[in-house]
Amino acid sequence: MTLTFEDIQGWSAQEARERLTSSEAETARIMKVAAEAGVADAQALYGQMLLDGSGVDSDAEEALRWFSEAAQQGHAMAMNMVGRCCEQGWGTHRAPALAAQWYEAAAKRGLDWGMYNLATLHCLGTGVPMDRERAFALFSDAAALGHVKSITMLGGFHEDGWVVERDMNRAAELYRQAAEGGDFRGEFNHARMLIEAGRLDEAGQWLGKLPKSATPAFLAKVIDWLAKRPEPQLRRFAQTLAA
Repeated sequence: MTLTFEDIQGWSAQEARERLTSSEAETARIMKVAAEAGVADAQALYGQMLLDGSGVDSDAEEALRWFSEAAQQGHAMAMNMVGRCCEQGWGTHRAPALAAQWYEAAAKRGLDWGMYNLATLHCLGTGVPMDRERAFALFSDAAALGHVKSITMLGGFHEDGWVVERDMNRAAELYRQAAEGGDFRGEFNHARMLIEAGRLDEAGQWLGKLPKSATPAFLAKVIDWLAKRPEPQLRRFAQTLAA
């Protein structure tokens, strides 16, 4: 049955919830209709579904087109996603300098992910000059909004003494905050600090959360790191994670 935007507008809140949660394919169909009607939120969401292959065949070029449509309407997350596509080469050629411009636009609209992604480029000197002071400021702004990955990065600045004086206590506190917020890198770094303090049982509780959230590549590095530790308990934990 053909679905129109007028149909969607006529749904009750209950009917809309039921339809949007019935299946990924139905959600994608609804988002596409709303996107074609010019709804920026729908354009951004449908673009993400296309990028992920969620409820629809994966199509990075089409995803970028919808992100761009929403970005032109001032949608901050869509701007960030255009930046991601440009940085990663999703649906287009890699263009980190252009990605930085989109991240900047999203950051100026108060989007924490735009701040984080732009800060990361400044840390690496990719597409923009390497500028750790600017990166620190951006991570700080994002962290103030509760962005846990930025909190983890601030922990790294304090641990390594970048821009600020080296402060292991502050680094440990930031890693704890990030871990409690659910960032897998924060979980690992918090566990690492606990290990250095001899609190192996507590560290193990945080390491045990990693398989649920960490990327396979990151988890593999953690397993390798644990396997090389002198503590038998941690080496056994590496075997458990690997299994």
